[in-house]
Amino acid sequence: MRRILIGLPVVVAAAAVGFFTIAPGAVERSMNKVEAGDLPEVTPETQRLHDSLQIADMHSDTLMWDRDLLERSSRGHMDLPRLQEGNVALQVFSSVSKSPKGQNYDSNSAESDNITLLTFAQLQPPRTWGSLLERSLYHADKLATAAADSNGQLQLVRTRADLETLLADRAAGKNVTGALFSVEGLQNLEGRIENFDRLYDAGMRMAGFTHFFDNEVGGSMHGEVKGGLTDLGRQVFAEMERRGVIVDIAHASHPAIAEMLARATRPVVASHGGVQATCDVNRNLTDDEIRGVAATGGVVGIGYWDAAVCELTPAAVVDAIEHVIAVGGLQTAALGSDYDGSTTVAWDTSEIAVITQELRDRGHSDDDIRAIMGGNTLRVMAQVLP
Repeated sequence: MRRILIGLPVVVAAAAVGFFTIAPGAVERSMNKVEAGDLPEVTPETQRLHDSLQIADMHSDTLMWDRDLLERSSRGHMDLPRLQEGNVALQVFSSVSKSPKGQNYDSNSAESDNITLLTFAQLQPPRTWGSLLERSLYHADKLATAAADSNGQLQLVRTRADLETLLADRAAGKNVTGALFSVEGLQNLEGRIENFDRLYDAGMRMAGFTHFFDNEVGGSMHGEVKGGLTDLGRQVFAEMERRGVIVDIAHASHPAIAEMLARATRPVVASHGGVQATCDVNRNLTDDEIRGVAATGGVVGIGYWDAAVCELTPAAVVDAIEHVIAVGGLQTAALGSDYDGSTTVAWDTSEIAVITQELRDRGHSDDDIRAIMGGNTLRVMAQVLP
C-alpha cells in the first residue's frame, strides 16, 4: 500500500502533463479541420494576379488556440507562414472570450461557457480563468508579442498611418502581413463602459457586439431573447464611431443589426458569414441587411465553412460574393474566412488563390478581383481607423 501511495503523485503528474500538453492540440484538431475537396487548379496566370493582390481577411479565431502564430502548424487553418504563402496583406485576429455549451445557431443561454476549461487546459494566466476582459487582453498581448518577435514580418495595424506603412512596405517588396485586433462579442466589457478604454489601449480596432448569446450590449442572432441594442450598447456604439473602432454586425440579432445600421455615420462591416439568398441559415444576412451595410459604405465578408455558404467549395463562396455584388454593389463584397473558429473548410489560408481562380473563371475583371479580395476592406479601414 505504501508503494502505491508513493507512486500516486507520479501517476497524477504524468496524467497532468499528458492533459496539458496533448489535450489542447487534440481539441483543436477535432474542431478546425481542412476537409479534402475538389479544388480548381490555379493557373500560372491566376497565380501571378493573386500574387499582386492586397488580400484582406476580416475574421480569424487563431488567438484562441495554444500555438505559436509565427510557426507553421500541422493543425488549424492559419499562421504567419501560411498567411505569407497565401499572399495575405492584412488579417483580422479576433478574440473569443466566451462560448456556450451545446453551441448552436438557434438559441443559446449565456449561463454556460466552454472557454473557461480551455483557459485551464492551455495553462493561461490565472487572471484569465474568471474574467472575460482578461481573456481578451491576454489575446491582445499574444498578438502583440508575436508581432514584436516576427522581425517585422507581422505588423500591428491600429491607425491609418500603420495601414499606410504596411501597404508601402508591401509595395516596396517586403514580405509583411498586417494584423488588426478585434473582439467577437462585447461580453468582455463585463457590463462596464470603463473597460472599453482597456480594450482600446490593447489595440482593439474592430468589435462585434455579440457572439452566440445575448449579452449586456445587445441581442444575438443565436440568443434566447434576440433583442436590440441596450442602453449600454448604444453608448458603446457611439464610442466606437468616435474613436475609430470598426462596428461589426456579425452574430447580432436582426433588431440589433437594424438599429446599428440606422445609427451608423461611418462604414459598418459584417466580418464573416454568408447571405440567406444562397445559404438559408439564420446567421446569414438578408438582402435588406446587405443593402443597409452598403448604404454605410461598409462591406460583407463571406466565409468558407458550410453554415456560411452551405458547400465547402470556392464556387459556393463566389455564389455568395456575387449575390452581395448584385444587391449591394461591387464595393460591398469582401472576405471573412472564420479560420480557426471551430469550423471545417476545404482550404487553408495558404491556398486561397482558389477563390481568385473561381472569380477569374466566372469572368470577373482583374480590377473587380482586387476590390473583392481586399481592396474594399482596406478602403473601409482607411476610412474608419483613427
